[in-house]
Amino acid sequence: MALLLAVVASFANALSAILQRTAVQHAPERTRLRLSLVVFAVRRWVWLVGLALLALGFVLQAVALRFGRLSEVQPVVTTELLFVVLVLGTWYRYRVGGREWVGALAAAGGLATLLVVANPSGDTRVPGLGAWGWTLLAVGGAVVVAVLLAFVGPRWFRAGMFGLAAALLFAVAAALTKVFSTLVTTGWGHVFDHWEPYGLVASGVAGLFLAQNAFHAGPITASQSTLTIVDPLASVALGVWLFGEHLATAGWRAPVELLALVVLCAGVVVLSRSPLVAGAMDESGAHDLLVRQPSRRRRSVGAAGGVAGRGAWPPGGTGP
Repeated sequence: MALLLAVVASFANALSAILQRTAVQHAPERTRLRLSLVVFAVRRWVWLVGLALLALGFVLQAVALRFGRLSEVQPVVTTELLFVVLVLGTWYRYRVGGREWVGALAAAGGLATLLVVANPSGDTRVPGLGAWGWTLLAVGGAVVVAVLLAFVGPRWFRAGMFGLAAALLFAVAAALTKVFSTLVTTGWGHVFDHWEPYGLVASGVAGLFLAQNAFHAGPITASQSTLTIVDPLASVALGVWLFGEHLATAGWRAPVELLALVVLCAGVVVLSRSPLVAGAMDESGAHDLLVRQPSRRRRSVGAAGGVAGRGAWPPGGTGP
């Protein structure tokens, strides 16, 4: 049951990311890092559906964790990246080749293997203000650097940097959720006397805002790769630092974990260099925008008549 729920959650998250990218990709460039980007998004039903799917994925993952262990559920959620590539190849008709599948499989498989073998466990420590202070300082600095880097380089790099910043904030939100759930067990009377619930809302909203900027900045595969991979890795690191969780590294585990990390990084590099990420596989004239490609029949007709690119959906390369 837990594994099935995790698979459905990852599929819902993949669809959510694609729909959000479709909704915000045509927002004016001047809306970057502005609330006007959110205003632009909420006026589109596709974005609202994507947000609903994101909420559904969160609930399904939470229920999966209720019935299964973190080390069982979290690796399955990494299949989200595979679902993104699958949807691009089926519904959007991109020519997904071996490089894309190898990159996605290596990235998701390396991360899943790392989480399974490391098997984080032991969460008895209650984080103090000192630990939280250093955490927020380090994460805040990393987020600022990532956002600054998101203003330079090609579009896929900008999308990845915004995705990195969002993933770090989502990891903080997950850690705060853990503390919040502990506070609730002692009763709701004094829950909101603590700072953690407010920090949870702030980090979650900020992460969602930066995620929209990631979807707006460039290819979906670039932003989703960093969101899918960095979030669980950062969550594991925060679990060790804040909650005293332990990673199993004895004996054969350490070299396997190192190999899994190498495979993960190689998968990200392969995927980032893919023509799908760079927009070179686009045949609709929309470059790296997420647009359904012409059917094979229309491709052949367009090539013969010199009108290749007609028949793309949505017309004119605009999203819903």
